[in-house]
Amino acid sequence: MEAGGGVLIEVRVSGIPAELPGPGSSGGNRWAVDAQLLQVTTKGSVTQGSADVLVVGGVGWQDVRPGQQVRTSGTLKSVRDGQTQAGLLAASSAPVVIASDFDVRHSAFDVRRQFVEAAAWLPPDPAGLMPGMVTGDTSALPESLEADMRTTGMTHLTAVSGANCSLVLGGFILLARCLRMSRPFAGVFAACGLTAFVVMVGPDPSVLRAAVMGAVGLVALIGGLRGRSLTFLCLAAVVLLLLDPGMAANFGFLLSVLATLGIILLASRIASWIPAWVPRWLAAAISVPLSAQLLCGPVIVALQPQFTPYALIANVVAGPLVAPVTIFGTLAVPLAATLPWLAVVPIGIAGTCAGVVAGLARFFAHLPGAAVPWAEGPPGIVSMVAFSTVTLLGLWAAVHPARTSAGIVGLHGVIVTLLEVWSHHGALRRRSMTEPQRSRHVQRWSPKRRWRKEPSAPRRRGPAGRRIHGGR
Repeated sequence: MEAGGGVLIEVRVSGIPAELPGPGSSGGNRWAVDAQLLQVTTKGSVTQGSADVLVVGGVGWQDVRPGQQVRTSGTLKSVRDGQTQAGLLAASSAPVVIASDFDVRHSAFDVRRQFVEAAAWLPPDPAGLMPGMVTGDTSALPESLEADMRTTGMTHLTAVSGANCSLVLGGFILLARCLRMSRPFAGVFAACGLTAFVVMVGPDPSVLRAAVMGAVGLVALIGGLRGRSLTFLCLAAVVLLLLDPGMAANFGFLLSVLATLGIILLASRIASWIPAWVPRWLAAAISVPLSAQLLCGPVIVALQPQFTPYALIANVVAGPLVAPVTIFGTLAVPLAATLPWLAVVPIGIAGTCAGVVAGLARFFAHLPGAAVPWAEGPPGIVSMVAFSTVTLLGLWAAVHPARTSAGIVGLHGVIVTLLEVWSHHGALRRRSMTEPQRSRHVQRWSPKRRWRKEPSAPRRRGPAGRRIHGGR
C-alpha cells in the first residue's frame, strides 16, 4: 500500500485523544490518537492486518475511547524518523463506531474525567493544575499557566512523573506496614496499588520507568536487598527498552532516566556538602532538584534553547508541595468516582497546595530575565555541560570556604612553581641556542692561533726508518 493514497480504514482505538495546536493559535480543533489498524480498503482491494498507526482527525475524534472499533476514511502518510507507528492516517471524516470492547483504559479515562469535574469548583489555576499533578489530565490547565510553568522550568509538575509513582508506592508500603502485613503480602499489596495507579494515569514513559524501577526495588526489598538504586534504574531502563525499543527515541523517557540518575549519583553528595546547621529536609529539597537539573540541562536546551535562571529556586520552593498534592489528590480520585461529597476535603487540601504551586510559577515567570536565550545545537549542549560543571564546582566552593581558600593558595603555589620551571627551561633553551655558535667560532680561529704560537717540532726518523713526531 503506497503512502498518500485515499483509503477506507478500520482501526481499534488504543489511546486517549490529545488536542493538537492549530495554525496561528495555541489551540486547535484537531486531535491525535493512537490506534491499531485492522482493515484497509483501497482501490477495491481489502487488506487485513495489524499495525500501530497514528490517526489525526477533526471534529468527532475527541470523543473516541480505547477499545472502540471505528471506521473512517482519509489519506495514509509516512511517519517521521524516530516515531514508533507504522504510518499516519489523516482522517477526512468523523469516526463511525462499529463495535466497542471493554478496555481498562476507557474506565481509567472516565475516572480521570470525573476527578476533573469534581475539582471544577476550585479557582481556574488549581482546578487545571491539580488533576495534571495527580492523574496526568491537563485538559483543564489554562494556557497561560502552562506557558509560565514552561518558562520557570516546572513543566514536569504539570503531569504525572516518577516522583508521583515513588510517593504512591511509598504510601502503599506504609499502609501495609500499618496494617501489620508480612513482607510478601505487603509487597503484593503495594504492587497492586502501583499497577492501579499506572493504569489510571496512563502508561507514559516516565511513569512506566518509575513503575518498573519501583517494582524491581520492591522485589529487592522483599528479598532483603537494599541500597541498590543504580542497579534498579539500570534494570528498569533495560526492561522497558526490551519491551518497547522505540522508547529510546522518546525525550520524556530520556529526561526521566537522566533525572533519576542525577538524583542517585549526586543528590546525597550535594546534600553532604551543605553545612550541618542546615536542616536535612532543606538540604534534600535543594540537592534533589539541583542534581536532576544538572543532568537534564543539556537535553532541555537541545529541545528548547533557553535558560531559566529561576528554575532551581522555583522547584526548591514548590518541592514540599508536591507530596500533599499527590497524596490527598490520589485519595480523592476514587472518592470522586463513588462518593463525590466525601472528596471535597482532600480535593480542597490538594487544590490549595496546587494553587500555591501555580502562584509560584506565575511569580517567577514574570520576573526580569525569566527566560534567557541560549545557543542552539551542539554549541548550546556543550556550553550547558560546562555551565553545569561550573555550577557544581561553585556550589562546592561556597559551602567549603576554608577548603576553597586552601585550594586557591595551593593552586597559586603550583602556578608559581610552574612559572619558575618554565622560566628556567627558557633560560636553558636560550643558552643551548647560543653555545653552538661559540663552539664553531673557537674551532674556526683557535687552530690558527695555536699553530702560530706553537709551531710543530721537527720530524726525525727512528731506527726502523719510521717517522717520529714531536722529536722523540
